[in-house]
Amino acid sequence: MSPFADLPLVIEPAELAARLDADDLILVDLSSAARYAEGHIPGARWVDSKRTQLGQPPAPGLLPELPQLQALFSELGHRPDATYVVYDDEGGGWAGRFIWLLDVIGHPRQHFLNGGLRAWIGEGRPLSQSVPEPGDSPVQLSLSEAPTATRDYLQARLGASDLAIWDARSAEEYRGEKLNSARGGHVPGAINFEWTAGMDGQRDLRIRTDMAEVLDALGITPDKEVITHCQTHRRSGFTYVVAKALGYPRVKAYAGSWSEWGNLPDTPIER
Repeated sequence: MSPFADLPLVIEPAELAARLDADDLILVDLSSAARYAEGHIPGARWVDSKRTQLGQPPAPGLLPELPQLQALFSELGHRPDATYVVYDDEGGGWAGRFIWLLDVIGHPRQHFLNGGLRAWIGEGRPLSQSVPEPGDSPVQLSLSEAPTATRDYLQARLGASDLAIWDARSAEEYRGEKLNSARGGHVPGAINFEWTAGMDGQRDLRIRTDMAEVLDALGITPDKEVITHCQTHRRSGFTYVVAKALGYPRVKAYAGSWSEWGNLPDTPIER
């Protein structure tokens, strides 16, 4: 049995520190290249966050093509019995997006480091500058559509009583005052709760302990299908993990996000 088997999705630095030598661990760092080079959690493999996205306009946040995903996971040394622990240095946007990628490839053995590198350093834990050798064994992946809401799927679900759309962008973007696409505003019925508002700045950007109550007050509740998005599904990587960690049974990410929705001429928009 894996040393991580009894742990929840979101784990603390102490829980990771006690298992750094686990044979099944693949530790993934999604911080900047400079931050990784300066010092990272021992054994961590760096992933360029751009490789988690398609990177093509008008919707760069869409899923990469299958060959690119297979190359990425090959370099990570992916195997069916691996346990992934994922972190970044920004509170969890990129790390959360990687958790979504693991859901897309159907790999359930996954953990999100609460507070990421900030929390690890905040506890005075050691860093390393050693870089693990990349894997080179070919990886064959099959992709699941279940964790993802396409634009057509989201548009078809608009107005459903059991749907909650979680917009993780800023209030200015939500109201259409700040434009990052051709059109501004929000998806009809979407609820705005900006992603960093879910982090506890006094606890090194860990997930707020009262998030269940916060979301309940907003109407983002476990009885609904939760579809979360931002501009390119980076910020909503964090909100995706939050909903998953709270045990919400139906959580999807709209990977196209506002960069797709707001650049189409005929999608419905509210301001």
